[in-house]
Amino acid sequence: EEAEDASKLTKRDRSHLENTLKLNEDKPADDFSGVLQRLRKIYHSSIKPLEQSYRYNELRQHEITDGEITSKPMVLFLGPWSVGKSSMINYLLGLDNTPYQLYTGAEPTTSEFTVIMHGPKLKTIEGIVMAADSARSFSPLEKFGQNFLEKLIGIEVPHKLLERVTFVDTPGIIENRKQQERGYPFNDVCQWFIDRADLIFIVFDPTKLDVGLELEMLFRQLKGRESQIRIILNKADSLATQELMRVYGALFWSLAPLINVTEPPRVYVSSFWPQDYHPDTHRDLFLKEEISLLEDLNQVIENRMENKIAFIRQHAIRVRIHALLVDRYLQTYKDKMTFFSDGELVFRDIVEDPDKFFIFKSILAKTNVSKFDLPNREAYKDFFGINPITSFKLLSQQCSYMGGCFLEKIEKAITRELPDLLGSIGLGKKPNVLSCDVTGCGETPKNRYRKP
Repeated sequence: EEAEDASKLTKRDRSHLENTLKLNEDKPADDFSGVLQRLRKIYHSSIKPLEQSYRYNELRQHEITDGEITSKPMVLFLGPWSVGKSSMINYLLGLDNTPYQLYTGAEPTTSEFTVIMHGPKLKTIEGIVMAADSARSFSPLEKFGQNFLEKLIGIEVPHKLLERVTFVDTPGIIENRKQQERGYPFNDVCQWFIDRADLIFIVFDPTKLDVGLELEMLFRQLKGRESQIRIILNKADSLATQELMRVYGALFWSLAPLINVTEPPRVYVSSFWPQDYHPDTHRDLFLKEEISLLEDLNQVIENRMENKIAFIRQHAIRVRIHALLVDRYLQTYKDKMTFFSDGELVFRDIVEDPDKFFIFKSILAKTNVSKFDLPNREAYKDFFGINPITSFKLLSQQCSYMGGCFLEKIEKAITRELPDLLGSIGLGKKPNVLSCDVTGCGETPKNRYRKP
């Protein structure tokens, strides 16, 4: 009888979805090829040399590839098992009752990280192939091992929304399963996707509001990314009004200790699947909530270039701070070394107690660095454990007659080149044509108050 009732449910009208995401518009997408080309050039000429020279990747484990610079915005779906993550993607893309719909069910169903992207025809791509293709942004995933690549799958779908965005469906969190049982570092893989996601949907349903160790660890990994988080209370039409209010309150009660921000994250309450809402529920409220979420998604797509440039600039600031710190460690080491000193003991003393030598304070005093951007000093114990201090050069020695100084180039990128590139997008001009009004053509502005 339940099966018959399910088959009788009418399909929901999709017109609001197509209108909000502008799927019916035939206008060509903005051509940002010129901006991307310039962004790639700034990264390779001004940021990457310092990044490689001071081995920043070994501190943060975040290497930026060309594929990542040119990639589309990524939307990541996280949450407990069987809360409707896969059903939501099927609904947004209209994949229901097609050969490539994501498998759904009441039991834990998704055991793979599934990347849904645009392609000329419906096609499945194995994780090993995705990692081997350097043109894609997923080649760095190879470092998580072959066991993980077997749990990675790509699906290409010829859908208009996927021309502008990529979806990633993740295995549901099962609290009674340790990540070692998965055969690959689940939390590390999640962190890789979290670091690159433009929007993170954390999906719950009314029956799975309890927070265990796995979910607690996940929220710890999301620290600093609160602006990208959207919480979804799915399957809301399965509850009566009074029950829904209690569940909504219980969800906030469960998550309050995990999200330490002044402003609570946006919570969307609706039912994201193609069947019509249950009768005698708040249809108008659920529809408004769904449209709000779609507008949120559309905003991320519209701002993709601004977000990309801001991300590269943020990365450049971190690389610069790391280089300044390594330079300071090295300078302190050279100052403390004498002819009779044991180099290993001298440096161990510096690494164990950097505050005694004012390493971090000197960076804050000399440069325009925020104390909130400083990395964890404990991380440098591990960093110098595998990278001897003597293998680095001082920043003052990282200069050449033709190429200039590494530090000056990255500071120019942070203060001038990347902000100018960002400003060129919002001027209403063609984004791939940069005028001298925007970039200054590399000239230093004249000070009219200075005497000749």
